[in-house]
Amino acid sequence: MIILAHGAGGRQTHRLIAEHFQPKFQNPVLDAMEDSAVIDGMALTTDAYVVTPRFFPGGDLGRLAVCGTVNDLSVSGARPLGLAAAFILEEGLALEELDRLLDSMKQAAAEAGVEVVAGDTKVVPRGSCDGVFITTSGMGIVDPSFVPRPTKAQPGDAVIVSGTIGDHGMAVLAAREQFGGADAIRSDVAPVRGLVDALRGFGADVRSLRDPTRGGVAQSLIEIAGASGVRIVVDEPKLPILDVVRSSCEVLGLDPLYVANEGKLLCVVSAARAPEALESLRAHPLGSGASIIGHVESGRPGCEVHTVLGGRRSLRMFSGQQLPRIC
Repeated sequence: MIILAHGAGGRQTHRLIAEHFQPKFQNPVLDAMEDSAVIDGMALTTDAYVVTPRFFPGGDLGRLAVCGTVNDLSVSGARPLGLAAAFILEEGLALEELDRLLDSMKQAAAEAGVEVVAGDTKVVPRGSCDGVFITTSGMGIVDPSFVPRPTKAQPGDAVIVSGTIGDHGMAVLAAREQFGGADAIRSDVAPVRGLVDALRGFGADVRSLRDPTRGGVAQSLIEIAGASGVRIVVDEPKLPILDVVRSSCEVLGLDPLYVANEGKLLCVVSAARAPEALESLRAHPLGSGASIIGHVESGRPGCEVHTVLGGRRSLRMFSGQQLPRIC
């Protein structure tokens, strides 16, 4: 039986894919299990967006649908070419609300340097979906001189994040639950294409790139560590976290490392080039808060955090439903 946790991006999601989807469609391209499939020099990705509420501080469902797909292409090293968008609209949705979402998508696509070139629309009876669901697919051109992959992290590498973490997940949660100061937290949803382009000149020294969405920075690092067979160590005092996000997480018992982002870039870069890469990111408006947050070691594959109190704690793939419907 499907439960909400199967869509949360954690342990249940991985088991669902591994036990049900992957065996049915098994092939070398799919088995790579990366953000974008690479076929004959082209990158292809697709994603569905069902966030509640549809409008939240800093963004909305339309902007999220464009940025999320562009970001999956970008972190594979591809240059995004175009998008296709499919809409499932519920009977009774106000046309004014649909126009707001479409205008937001148009603006986000312009920021990302892509166009929506194909699409489809279906209408379902009232009560059959939550207003509107959007699925976007994207294509891009692979740059053979810049091929970051989760399998390429090496001992000694530095781990960089392009800015504050946890903003998107907490913004959506605050808007949904209307807890105090909800407008104080804004989603970071944005296309990271410009940040990736700032790193292209570093070539093979950029080992891995991820946009840490569902499961946050922790989930992305766990996946990189497992794919590369390395141990990643995070220095907790160096994590860039807004005070309002940190305090909200503390009140709700959440770990910011597991909270979703939608406009941040997580990078594993060779130690020799990490300072230059950091400065390149900081020179971009979306990367002004970039920080080196950890490093890669040899040893048992996995992730751990060196805490502010001098202790250590392991990061593990989360189980259950942490933040429902944040993308």
